[in-house]
Amino acid sequence: MGRVAGKVALVTGGGSGLGAADCAVLAREGACVVVTDVKLDTAQKVADQIGNGAVAMALDVASEEAWIDTMKAIDETFGRLDILVNNAGVVLSADVEETTLEQYRWVNSIMSDGVFLGCKHAIPLMNKNDGGSIINMSSTGALLGYPIFFAYSAAKGAVRSMTKSVAVMCQEKGYKIRCNSVHPGSIETPMVQQAEGRAGKPNVIPSGVLKPGMAGAPEDVAAMVLFLASDESRFITGAEMNVDNGVTIRPF
Repeated sequence: MGRVAGKVALVTGGGSGLGAADCAVLAREGACVVVTDVKLDTAQKVADQIGNGAVAMALDVASEEAWIDTMKAIDETFGRLDILVNNAGVVLSADVEETTLEQYRWVNSIMSDGVFLGCKHAIPLMNKNDGGSIINMSSTGALLGYPIFFAYSAAKGAVRSMTKSVAVMCQEKGYKIRCNSVHPGSIETPMVQQAEGRAGKPNVIPSGVLKPGMAGAPEDVAAMVLFLASDESRFITGAEMNVDNGVTIRPF
């Protein structure tokens, strides 16, 4: 039996990068994965690849109507939701002086509003059955000062705080729902490649323990997502799990 066998999981931004890796490991460990992305064709491609009854749905995470429709479809199809991975994200390279209000609102509509809406509308469906696990993708950008990623860091900081609020609320209300945030460092994804000006030119990630300063692989983050999605992490909620090869603890 897989570590999340029999569970239904929803992953946002599942068409590529971290989201696709999350979908793959959850399906491999027995979950039926709902792969969502703003681009249905990319979500469908991942769903076809991972199998285990995976389905693809288009989802604009910044739209509350889209979230309501998605939860209704999951309820009608599966009758339950056990795992939510709020992963969808974008990156904007600009400091506070360079960032326009329009850009700031766009970035936060996806990674702050999107996480809020995901949590809000997933909780009732999770409560219909045995509760579940909400995993919010934050970043080391929520913990360190990165001037060039101002709007991105602001959104990820909101994710960090929202996660703790949701975790405590669920405990206070007696919900069997845990909520944790994951804080990756530099991970070799298309989004990072684009931010570094090398779109479509991935670096090779070696096996074994990585040297300081090297980027990790999407599977490094997916392993943490799997742990938080499984019952193995039943005593963990409101935590911020750093997957960063120690970058946030280094004194220089």
